[in-house]
Amino acid sequence: MTADLSSWRKAPFTGGGLTYDCFEKGEGPGVVLIPEIPGLTPEVAGFGEHLVAAGFTVVIPSPFGTPGRPETSAYTLGVIARLCVSKEFRCFAANAERPITKYLRAVATDLAGRTPGRGVGVIGMCFTGGFALATAVEDVVTAPVLSQPSTPFAVSPRLRRDPGLSQQELDRIKERTRTDGLCVLGLRFSRDRMAPAERFATLREQLGDALEVIELDSGPGNPDGYGQSAHSVLTRDLREDPANSAYRARSRTVEFLREHLTATA
Repeated sequence: MTADLSSWRKAPFTGGGLTYDCFEKGEGPGVVLIPEIPGLTPEVAGFGEHLVAAGFTVVIPSPFGTPGRPETSAYTLGVIARLCVSKEFRCFAANAERPITKYLRAVATDLAGRTPGRGVGVIGMCFTGGFALATAVEDVVTAPVLSQPSTPFAVSPRLRRDPGLSQQELDRIKERTRTDGLCVLGLRFSRDRMAPAERFATLREQLGDALEVIELDSGPGNPDGYGQSAHSVLTRDLREDPANSAYRARSRTVEFLREHLTATA
């Protein structure tokens, strides 16, 4: 599913010392949708439209890439090159708090203050997958979704095991799972090296039953025909007709958001 941005409201938002454009549409409980590399593509916009149709107010920040530009190999490589040297994202840092997450927390807090429901959801994908978890240090984030979290880049055993946030942030989130009933949803393909199994093992160890993991079979001979490079659960690798396991993972994501944003406290 793809979409353009012509019907979305665009405005700059400043938080955590950073300013980026945000795109907003919909009514109902709030969801912050953080784009995957290379940015707010037509596929990301299409997922945003799906969430709007499901009854959510969706805000999509645009911290990298060109909003609405289709993905190409050259475009993607250029964005990756810029992100690798950006201090806002700290692509290769272990046990690190990333400045971009302070910005995203501010977006989530603002959205929570003007939408109904019990807090907001935050969905991160690929490069931004782990950023969604880091926003959950804020009480207003009640439904974080980590889809194929790929930061820090898994170029060493230590980085493959790294959960994608600082120990202080992780300790706060663990506390919330005990005191607030915070739950986390994680998604990945079984053969995805960019969102390594070791990272999910760390998250399971740290979060226990508070973490629900959906792992899609992308091994040889898998029933949905995924290649071993399958990566984007909620966008590029999702098929609606016939429905594949990524389609069902998207359905579970919407259900998870409804459970934790509309339930009574």
